[in-house]
Amino acid sequence: MKLKAILLLLFFFVFFSQLFGLGEITLRIGQDAGWSVVEKRDGVTEVDAQRPWTVLSLIAAQPAMRGVYTDMLFTFDETSPDRFDDSAGHYKVLTRDAFAVSQTDSLTARYGAGAAIFLGRNSAASDGPLVITPQTDDALFASGKRIGDFSIEFWALPFNADTGEQVFSWSAAKWRTRIDYIMQSVTCTISKNRFQWTFLDFFASARNDVRSTITLIGSMPIIPNTWSHHLIRFDAHTGLLEYLVNGKLEALTYATSTGREGGDVYAPLIGEDGSLVLGKQFSGLLDEVRMIGGYRIDTETMETLDIAKFPAAGGRIETRSIDLGEPNVQIVRVDASTGRLSFANNTIRNEFAGTSAIKFSDESALQFFIRTSDSPYHWVSEWRVITPGVPLVEQVKGRYVQLAVQFYPSGDGESTPYLDEIRIVYKPNEPPFPPTLITAIAGDGAVDLSWKNSPDIDTMGYFVYYGTVSGMYFGEGALLGASPIDVGKRNSIRIDGLKNGTLYYFTIAAYDSLSPPHLGMFSREITARPLQVR
Repeated sequence: MKLKAILLLLFFFVFFSQLFGLGEITLRIGQDAGWSVVEKRDGVTEVDAQRPWTVLSLIAAQPAMRGVYTDMLFTFDETSPDRFDDSAGHYKVLTRDAFAVSQTDSLTARYGAGAAIFLGRNSAASDGPLVITPQTDDALFASGKRIGDFSIEFWALPFNADTGEQVFSWSAAKWRTRIDYIMQSVTCTISKNRFQWTFLDFFASARNDVRSTITLIGSMPIIPNTWSHHLIRFDAHTGLLEYLVNGKLEALTYATSTGREGGDVYAPLIGEDGSLVLGKQFSGLLDEVRMIGGYRIDTETMETLDIAKFPAAGGRIETRSIDLGEPNVQIVRVDASTGRLSFANNTIRNEFAGTSAIKFSDESALQFFIRTSDSPYHWVSEWRVITPGVPLVEQVKGRYVQLAVQFYPSGDGESTPYLDEIRIVYKPNEPPFPPTLITAIAGDGAVDLSWKNSPDIDTMGYFVYYGTVSGMYFGEGALLGASPIDVGKRNSIRIDGLKNGTLYYFTIAAYDSLSPPHLGMFSREITARPLQVR
């Protein structure tokens, strides 16, 4: 009786679960669920302070190496000013005034994890907050070197752009005789709302004749609280000295004996005990201060300078294999909530779109992909493009699911989309449908049953139930065993050993490949009465 009760409960469970259906399940990634399932992050990072939780957005691009020799690079990505370091390893830095320089976060920085904030005239150090000196003989500005091609570049965001603010200043002593020397310098100073570069006694001929002063002034006014890229480059073959702002030529001259193209080229001759000061009386941000030189610089690459905040190629994330618990789970759709971060005038604009957008007016966009499998190590399906919020027309099934999202910046590279949350909506693997077109033909002590197979592709076999009371399938005595009888994938069976003259009730249920298997709903009930044949 206990066995019969269990089978009866199983019957009612199968019947009602099939009758009302199994509900959809939602698996959430992001928001308060976090991003731990995202195992691959190429050019994408977590950003906070934009939503109540962290979101995923593009990482500001690291500027590509230009030329063949990076002599100095300060990214200011370290955790504090006292840890600022030359990535190229040729220079050492001293923080002379801890109250005159600090660090900002990755969103405010032009690139990377941070930028240096200079507090301007509040500096108490007479020689500036950051003092940089050569520490190896390989350094481009090491004492006594005559150098060829070189470039100096940085990103600047002035707060006030007052005349006299000094962004970049290098100075050294150049000896004429054992007792006579001159001071040489390279400075970048704000003058009348423009950046001005001055090279004092920096260039010298092969006979050590000196071009005393060369000045280059930008033509475009400074816009406070706005990032701009500044690049000085020198061609030692022609003597051409150029100043570019945001990749556009602002001014040029020639370090030659004639001051024009042609004549003897004057090249930099580095004096003794030189040092570089960053941010002297400067109020604003600096990022990615870089010097290149020592060899021929790739001028073609420099002409196509990419200074966008975010890389045109964008970035990509991929989740790990997410286990949905059982094979052949049906993915119904993938939902997502998104937004966009744009940067202008040192202000971050957050446009939260919710579930309404995956592409924005400035061409920043997100593209979503999915693949599934019943094995976490072998993906049967290729990545397929999906649209969040739109039901999946083609069947997407599997125990394991993996999502990928491609992030694309705006056309000008100044804004990034962000991902707030992803929701995977799926239906658990429902039991297979019952067989149809069941027939029963009675014989002598036997009944021949046949049916049309269940339409579910994962059907692995059938249970045949029989009994002598309608709806109560606890029959015994058949040669194949008591009810239910596992007949495998067959679609017909002869049940011998039944009592002649007794009316039997039959029903059939399909089962799938799970272990233990899912048992499907019972088919319609059919009857047959075995009779003795004379």
